[in-house]
Amino acid sequence: MNQRRVVITGLGTVSALGLGARNNFERALAGSSGIGMLELGGRWQRPGIPAAQIRFPLPDLIKTSEQAQFDRHALLAWTAASEALQQAGIEVDPAQAEDSGVFWGTGMGGALTLEAGYVDLFADGKNRLRPMTVVATMSNAAAAQIALRAHFKGTVNNYSSACVSSAQAIGEAYRHIRHGYAERVLAGGSEAMLSYGVVSAWDALRVLASAGDDPARSCLPFSLGRNGLVLGEASAAVMLESLESAQRRGATILAELVGYGASNDASHITKPDVDGQVRAMSMALRDSGLAHADIGYINAHGAGTAAGDLVETQSIRQTFGAAAGRLAVSSTKSVHGHTLGAAGALEFTLAVQALTSGSIPPTAFLDQTDPACDLDYVPQHARHGQALQAVMSNSFAFGGSNVSLIVKRY
Repeated sequence: MNQRRVVITGLGTVSALGLGARNNFERALAGSSGIGMLELGGRWQRPGIPAAQIRFPLPDLIKTSEQAQFDRHALLAWTAASEALQQAGIEVDPAQAEDSGVFWGTGMGGALTLEAGYVDLFADGKNRLRPMTVVATMSNAAAAQIALRAHFKGTVNNYSSACVSSAQAIGEAYRHIRHGYAERVLAGGSEAMLSYGVVSAWDALRVLASAGDDPARSCLPFSLGRNGLVLGEASAAVMLESLESAQRRGATILAELVGYGASNDASHITKPDVDGQVRAMSMALRDSGLAHADIGYINAHGAGTAAGDLVETQSIRQTFGAAAGRLAVSSTKSVHGHTLGAAGALEFTLAVQALTSGSIPPTAFLDQTDPACDLDYVPQHARHGQALQAVMSNSFAFGGSNVSLIVKRY
C-alpha cells in the first residue's frame, strides 16, 4: 500500500487562554497566563489550588433541545472542531462521508456529568439520574457528537491514554490517512474535569502546584522553584487530510505532518523513564526522514514536576546528541496549565503555529532555571523571526505512554 502524504488544513482551540487557535497562540507568545485560583460550581470547594479554567461563555453552537446530551468536555470538543472545520473549508458531500473520520482523545470523558450523578444519588438522596447521563458520560461522546454534526461516516475512534490521549489520536489519524483508510480525519481531544472529586484525587497524589504569591505564575516548568503541575480544561482540533484531498479542494495547506512515535516505559505507573521517551522521539524522527538538526523547536511536555522536567531534559539530550544544544525548547503549560487528555492536541496546535509564523512561545515566568535542566528553554520572552523548517511536540503520561509528533513546512 502506498504511503500518502498527510497535511494540515485547519486548527481549532479553546482553553483558559481564550477562544480560537490564533488567539491562544498570541496569548502564549505574550506569556499571558490563563491560570487563576480554582472556583468550582456547587457547594464544595478546594481552596488554595490554582487552575487554568475557561471563565468565558462558550459560543452558542448547540440547540437548547440537545444540550442535555453534552458533558462540558463534549461542548469544548465541538467548539474546537467547528473552528478547525471552518478554517479547512470542509463541506463533506454524501459521496465523501465514508472517507471522513474522527479520532479523538480524552483522559476522563464526561467526568463532570458522572460526578454530578453521584452527588444526586449519594449526597442529595435522589433515586433517579438525568435521562441522558449515559450519553453524556461515555468517553466516546465527544468523538460521536463531532462525527454526527460533521456528517463524517468513516472510522470514529476514541483514545483514552491519560495525558497522551489527543496526541495519540493525531498520530493514529495520521497513520490512518497515510495508509489509505481515509481521505480526511478530524483529530484532537478535549478535557473538562475540574470538579471537586477529580481535583481532590489529583491533590491526593501530591503533584499539584501551590498558588504562591501569584497564582498566574504558579506553573513553573524547568524552574528551580517548580513544585507541581496546574490542572486545566481545554479542547483542540486538527483537520488532517491526504495531500491529494487538500489539493483537489484547493485548500490552504498550513503544514505537513511527517512523523509519529509512540512507546511505553513499561517500568512504573507514574514515574517517567528516559528510555521510553527517547524511543518515542527517535521513532518520530525515523518516520519523518528528517535529521536531528532539522528540528528547530520542541514544544515540551514540561508539566512542572520535579521528576518529569528533569527526565524530559535528559531524554531530549540523549535523543538529539550534539544537536540538543541548538534546540529551542519551551513548555506552554506555564500559561495554559496541564489539560490532561487535551494537552497533546493543544500543544500541537501551538507548535504548528510556531512553525508557520517563525515565532516561538516562551516558557513563561522562567526566571531561574534548574541547573539540571540545561537546555535552551526560551525563558520568559518569545523569539520571533526564527527560520523553522520542522518542529516536534512531546506528550508523556501516567501509565508510561509517550508520544512525539513532527510537523514540517509544506
